[in-house]
Amino acid sequence: MTSDSSSSQPDPETPLLSNLKSPDDLKSLNDGQLDQLAGEIRETLIRTLSRTGGHLGPNLGVVELTIALHRIFETPSDKFVMDVSHQGYVHKMLTGRGDRIESIRQYEGLNGFLLRSESAHDCYGAGHAGTALSAALGMAAARDLQGGDEHVIAIAGDAAFTCGPTLEALNNIASTTKRFIVVLNDNEWSIDKNVGAIAKYFNALQTNKAYSDVRQKAADFVEKVGGQSVRRLAHKIERSAKNLLFPNVLFEKFGVRYFGPLDGHNLPLLIRTFDYLKEQEEPVILHIITEKGRGYKPALEKPGKFHGLGPYNVADGSTSGGGAPTYSEVFGRTVTNFAKEDEKIVAVTAAMPGGTKLEIFKDEIPERYFDVGIAEEHAALFACGLASQGLKPFLAIYSTFMQRAYDMIIHDMALQELPVRLCMDRGGLSGDDGPTHHGLFDIGYLRHIPNMIHMQPIDEDEFSDMLWTMSQYDDGPTAIRYPRGAGVGAKPKENPRLLEIGKGELVKDGSDVALIGLGFVHNLAVEAGEELEAQGYSVALVNPRFIKPLDEELILDVAKRCKVICTFEDHVLKNGFGASIIELLHDAGVDTPVERIGWPDEFVEHGKVDILRAKHGITAAAAIEKVLPHLPGKAATA
Repeated sequence: MTSDSSSSQPDPETPLLSNLKSPDDLKSLNDGQLDQLAGEIRETLIRTLSRTGGHLGPNLGVVELTIALHRIFETPSDKFVMDVSHQGYVHKMLTGRGDRIESIRQYEGLNGFLLRSESAHDCYGAGHAGTALSAALGMAAARDLQGGDEHVIAIAGDAAFTCGPTLEALNNIASTTKRFIVVLNDNEWSIDKNVGAIAKYFNALQTNKAYSDVRQKAADFVEKVGGQSVRRLAHKIERSAKNLLFPNVLFEKFGVRYFGPLDGHNLPLLIRTFDYLKEQEEPVILHIITEKGRGYKPALEKPGKFHGLGPYNVADGSTSGGGAPTYSEVFGRTVTNFAKEDEKIVAVTAAMPGGTKLEIFKDEIPERYFDVGIAEEHAALFACGLASQGLKPFLAIYSTFMQRAYDMIIHDMALQELPVRLCMDRGGLSGDDGPTHHGLFDIGYLRHIPNMIHMQPIDEDEFSDMLWTMSQYDDGPTAIRYPRGAGVGAKPKENPRLLEIGKGELVKDGSDVALIGLGFVHNLAVEAGEELEAQGYSVALVNPRFIKPLDEELILDVAKRCKVICTFEDHVLKNGFGASIIELLHDAGVDTPVERIGWPDEFVEHGKVDILRAKHGITAAAAIEKVLPHLPGKAATA
């Protein structure tokens, strides 16, 4: 690599990092070289992700932690289970994938999360929070049953401890295994600033002067005395921790021995501590304090922005803006405007005010804004409670995370006909994030639920109409799915209109082929229709608007008049929108053939949307190829 000595555009040579082919190479470095390696990793991350985008802040914060783990433990025999695993870039660089880090999140490149199929060193894949402790505990139990001696280490951020599965796992650790290490990586952030009682507790530990003194003494002690006194150090930290805020430290109530908090960027301290903890025959939790974005000023100043972002300018961290507002921005602004006129409207999110853009609502109407932390199940039930008392909750959660609240949607919302408004951001492909984040399943998991209304707009103006319609509907739950990123630039009307529930739109009439384009991929139906018309066919174009209830009258009418129907959806075909059209025609005794454009019955990889659509046949050309065999003998005209 070429070197650039400019401090604003770091591009150093990386002699140590480039020579690391496996964790064994790391073990041969001396302490001074480890510090140099940490610097090389940070510079490489900052430079590389400025071109590819990705989770910069979280990875800058775990450089020393990851080095220390690989210094003491032996993967793949020892198991590192990272919660969410978006902070796994450093782990990838230390396990033989450093020469491919430039391909991170790119099509056919490294995945942005840990992936079992990518490397033997990735023992567990994840992309959602709260999974690490339970999965790691299962691995430890399996080890114990099979007589193994490997170490299992769960690495989770402080935000994960607001998540139900993490607390459920904590409840079972002491009764399940005697050898288990949890690393609590505490930086006060998940994607946005952490909220709730647990977050306040961790913050109090960080800012307590007694803890600060202990951390400094611990660091000095290790540097001066060495590894033989680590046991005394650990016990001293433990004694100092007790009785500061509670009679006992929170985690020891769960039967897990607590150590810390320690400076998560002090490599010698971390290495010696892990060397001690690996010998313990009891479950332990090591609480470390880290800085999200450490080593890069823009990321330190704006940790929310640099949690995960697209390409940026290395010099100042700026990103290119402009263009049409994203659907998330339209959502945040529109619901906030509605709430200013309707005091019953409240907003709920699960640790995603920035991603869902409910930060707009938070800033302007803070008293009716609720962030419950990474707790989607609680968020859904909380919204049900709000709705039961006559309020109008808008619950904004990504489609892929709404899956966690599935039981609540059926059992609490739909069964009780509570008017919770489910606003499912990232409905459809999520591109570079990959299979853990694609919102390709929500039609299937919602359309069969009684009392549910589900819709998807074709542009931002119709999106505003649908949000207004949801705000006025009080007879049961409603859901709206909308894509990641910007739309077509259709500016919402000043006064949105109330849509009739279950009524679609016949955009254009025709008699040969009916193209039904749902939401964001309606443009593919338009494109296919134009090409078919150029070939002399009569095309009917339908904007269905509602996934449930379907506009049965409209769809059956065009089905009876046309020779073939083709549906378009940004969703898997199994149990998707097109499947509902097939069911409708079958039940009505209409035998018009239905061709479908949508995603296959598999987990779709990561990559740019256009690349993945072309690969999997989500194109106008693929639709034309499917419908033409149903139109024999038609004379095409120029």
